[in-house]
Amino acid sequence: MNPLKRLAGQTMIYGLGTIVPRVLNYLLLTPFFTYIFYKGEYGVFSELYAFVAVLLVVLTYGMETTYFRFAEAEKNKNRVFSTAFGSILISSLIFVLLVFMFSGSISSLIQYASNPEYILWIAGIVAVDALVSIPFAKLRQENKAFKFAIIKFSSVAINIGLNAAFFYEKWSAPDPHSVQISIEYIFIANFLSSAFTLLLLLPEIIKIKPSFSPILLLRMLKYALPLLVVGVAGIINEHGDKIILKYLISDSENAMDQLGIYSANYRLAVLMTIFTQMFRYAAEPFFFSQEKEKNSKKTYADVMKYFTIFGLLIFLGVTLYIDVVKYFIGAPFREGLDIVPLILLANLFLGIYFNLSIWYKLTNRTIYGAIIAIIGMVITLGLNFVLVPEFGFRGAAWATFFCYLTMMLISFFWGKKFYKITYDLRSLAIYFFLAISLYFVHRFLDLDSGKLSIAVATIFLGIFLIFVFYRENLRTVFRRKKVSK
Repeated sequence: MNPLKRLAGQTMIYGLGTIVPRVLNYLLLTPFFTYIFYKGEYGVFSELYAFVAVLLVVLTYGMETTYFRFAEAEKNKNRVFSTAFGSILISSLIFVLLVFMFSGSISSLIQYASNPEYILWIAGIVAVDALVSIPFAKLRQENKAFKFAIIKFSSVAINIGLNAAFFYEKWSAPDPHSVQISIEYIFIANFLSSAFTLLLLLPEIIKIKPSFSPILLLRMLKYALPLLVVGVAGIINEHGDKIILKYLISDSENAMDQLGIYSANYRLAVLMTIFTQMFRYAAEPFFFSQEKEKNSKKTYADVMKYFTIFGLLIFLGVTLYIDVVKYFIGAPFREGLDIVPLILLANLFLGIYFNLSIWYKLTNRTIYGAIIAIIGMVITLGLNFVLVPEFGFRGAAWATFFCYLTMMLISFFWGKKFYKITYDLRSLAIYFFLAISLYFVHRFLDLDSGKLSIAVATIFLGIFLIFVFYRENLRTVFRRKKVSK
């Protein structure tokens, strides 16, 4: 099969396990929570889940990508799986034990002294999600995308169902804010759905004969260590602002409200985040498998171009129809809608960076990935400290934008030196220019009529699609004519 078609097919199937459940999660839980919780309560939820994201990266310490690399290189794939899974199992158990012993001190440190139970649930969620990361990686490496999708979908469905059951009374009340139900139940629902995921993956785990190799583990850790730095820096770039924002806003009473507004509007860019994630699930093992193919570099360049086109479609789809999209969050949160284009573009830059990062993974120069991620982290933290006290959550959005833009550019120029790929930069620049121009023209028109705004948005989106189709099709026809001559 054509490698691009195979990647597209795998991406679509992984999408069933990532984009469909997360879109359901987005369509149901985001409005659900933003309509029944105060801004500050949603801020608490967002902050603690930012900790989940950071801790999960620490607790998996680059083993997913390492597993792909060693599963391709080693003859005994079962030993690679057993070693990676055994390592994470041991570290997860140690993590849970430490959190259980010091939960009171930890909760006081992050200003949740009255709710240490939050910390325990968070630890449980992180530990279980870390455990399932390697079985999921095994499914991806073996191209069992359908099974991957079914398990992911089942987990998210259970999470949504449990949240609906726990908060039904609050949602159905005439005034949801009058019904006091702790946000702790959000964490309980998540933990139960994660535990169910582990249960579904048990057959993948127990069918492998244990074959833990300390020597192999040392080799894997050597490869993974720079990836851990990349992962930690990357996740701080993505979620660090949500962790430190409340400490940077001088008005402490307003800080959690601003965090809630920022997080809710960040979620309006979730389609770009999900697209990038599902592409990454399919692309990472695909890139490694294509390494030895004759036209691998051309394939990588084509993947980059089509990824960018689809990313720009998502950007236009959200920004042109923002008057409709805004209803997915509660009215008190909509004052932050102006950051949505920034977050969309930032996440598109991040997706392009994922494409570009293949150069340091294939050449085993993962230390460069660590350096780029650290530079991004410095930019994120530095700009947050400078901009948030002055501009609030909008400063955090600009910090995210400049962070991912810088990382993308650095990776591109370094990649040219160590693993040169001839990307179609002219087409990429034209598509970017057209998409950004359409967005600004639509915004400049500032149409009052909702129907007229939607009609113009549809025309603009059609212009982009027709231009892309015409240009790509014309280029193909031209190549054929040239060959025939």
